[in-house]
Amino acid sequence: MPCTRRTPKQRLLPILTVCLVLECIRAGVGSSGTPGNSTKQQTASTHSSSVKGKERSLTLPAEANTSLSVPVDTKAVLLCPPDNSTALLVTWTISLRDQPPCTRAYRRDNNETSERNCTDERISWESRPDQNPALQIDPVAITHDGYYRCEVAAPDGLFGHTYCLRVLVPPKVTLFRDSSGTVVCRAAAGKPSAQIFWTPRGDCHAEEEPLGNGTVTVQSTCHWEGRQVSNVSCSVSHVTGNKSLFLELKTGDQLSPNSTTFYITSFFWFALVLVALVIVGSIGLWKTHCCRKCKLKKTEATSVVEEEEMQPYASYTEKNNPLYDTVSK
Repeated sequence: MPCTRRTPKQRLLPILTVCLVLECIRAGVGSSGTPGNSTKQQTASTHSSSVKGKERSLTLPAEANTSLSVPVDTKAVLLCPPDNSTALLVTWTISLRDQPPCTRAYRRDNNETSERNCTDERISWESRPDQNPALQIDPVAITHDGYYRCEVAAPDGLFGHTYCLRVLVPPKVTLFRDSSGTVVCRAAAGKPSAQIFWTPRGDCHAEEEPLGNGTVTVQSTCHWEGRQVSNVSCSVSHVTGNKSLFLELKTGDQLSPNSTTFYITSFFWFALVLVALVIVGSIGLWKTHCCRKCKLKKTEATSVVEEEEMQPYASYTEKNNPLYDTVSK
């Protein structure tokens, strides 16, 4: 059977076939297409039928998905498998929350890179895309939560890989005693939310407060009804790491949810009784003072009356008493 010699144009047909299929997929063009494209597709199909197995690799792209958790303020590298040494076109599509999709692409035929709607300078190629089309995020921020998809067009087929990136934020843990005497353990601005455990166990209650940027603050308060407690500890469990804090209390402290209310109520009643006693005492002193004044005025009035009554009698005595005359003479 005679051997036919391939021309340079025939050697480029597989490459043109891959690029044509990729462009059709990205542009959403159906099999009907325009007359010119239909003729090219028929020519490519005729040629690919002579190459065993080519049509199957072009119509069934390989897909893969990966969930990736990365701590905030670190560096993340997203690979684009498989081996891309023969890749003709590599495209990264980045879909972040509340932002338009960003597209970064590299074409090997003209050794050019392009991008669209990409404004975050922290997201870039890790190195030269012709050698390694991996994507890097340095440093990772909370806003980098989202989907990162890599699409590769190679002579042996189409490949796609999607990363679901979740950013982790460690919470800031504090343990303190508030003004009412309640012990509080707080894990602030963590992503995802943290879990809080107490030692010793008591009557504890936890609340979560979403902060709007994906982080959550968890606050737990704990009481020990009718128990003498010298020190307590809270342990915070989080995917970024665990942390425990200790708080030493005064000897003999009795942490009760009603202790503060009891002291406030007792002080209130004591003050009320004290005010009542002051008022009653003041009234008593006022009455005593008034009575004394009344008695004094009555005594003075009685003395004046007695003197007035005794004056006529004294005059009569002086006139009729012989001794008085004698003494006078």
